[in-house]
Amino acid sequence: MVSFSDIEQAAARIQPYIHRTPVMTSRLFNAASSVQTHFKCENLQRGGAFKLRGGANFLLSIPDSDIANGVVAFSSGNHAQAVAIAAGIRKTKATLVMPTDAPQSKAEATAAYGGTIIRFDRLKDDREAIGRRIAEETKATLVPPFDHPWIIAGQGTAAMELLTDIGPVDALVACVGGGGLLAGSATAAKAMYPSIRVFGVEPAIANDWALSFAAGHPVAIPPPDTIADGLRSPKPGNITFSVVKPLVEDILLVTEEEIKATMKFLLLHMKILVEPSGAVAAAALLHGKLPAGIRTAGVILSGGNVDWDVLKSI
Repeated sequence: MVSFSDIEQAAARIQPYIHRTPVMTSRLFNAASSVQTHFKCENLQRGGAFKLRGGANFLLSIPDSDIANGVVAFSSGNHAQAVAIAAGIRKTKATLVMPTDAPQSKAEATAAYGGTIIRFDRLKDDREAIGRRIAEETKATLVPPFDHPWIIAGQGTAAMELLTDIGPVDALVACVGGGGLLAGSATAAKAMYPSIRVFGVEPAIANDWALSFAAGHPVAIPPPDTIADGLRSPKPGNITFSVVKPLVEDILLVTEEEIKATMKFLLLHMKILVEPSGAVAAAALLHGKLPAGIRTAGVILSGGNVDWDVLKSI
């Protein structure tokens, strides 16, 4: 459903509007993890997260005849910001359905990019139903956060850039919430280096992907209360799961304390601010979750948007 050619086309399409984010290394992290690690710093991406890649590719793929009615998206924050930015590029309006407990910094940034915010209670309300209702009433285009080929192809450009810059490594590691980043990354990685081992990482208390891998089909869990707010999707996407399952070796789990400790390590030793969701993949390496024998890895730091109060509490 998504090919490497799709990812290459997405890269060309979005190139004028995104940053080619840097790749960083840390001798201290390598020593602590026993893995030579290359970090793709999407926390330094425009909008503060990788999400602009998929959001821009989606909006730039919408026909001119449809874009005038605007777009609608549902998100805890990073996808909302991405869609608001991309709507500005396409000169159209964006309505963003965001949970009441979304990080304030993400809500404020989304509004600053010109988005109109509609709030919902993630423990009681169906965000997708709200988004679809608004889209139907306004004839706007619904921009899903992960479960669409245009989104997956756009997100895959992060891994394509990383592996282009660093060459072959033993493993590629990315966080997984809905699965857009992991699906796109796995597609790119396996096309470029078929022998590479690909791993997804999620919080242990938001383990819908681990359960789904074990079951062989998408499994839903109650809304998880993880600090990694970008990874609170309670169920894998149907499309993302079908892409990820044959390409990804395993889904690794990290605890809330391991996520916090990794954020602190990245901030204090590498001098980069990474949000909880963005630290999840690195946490798997720092806390020894990868299988034995992996000596080199590429890791995607997916975002850096974190509220000041959350950062202080950590």
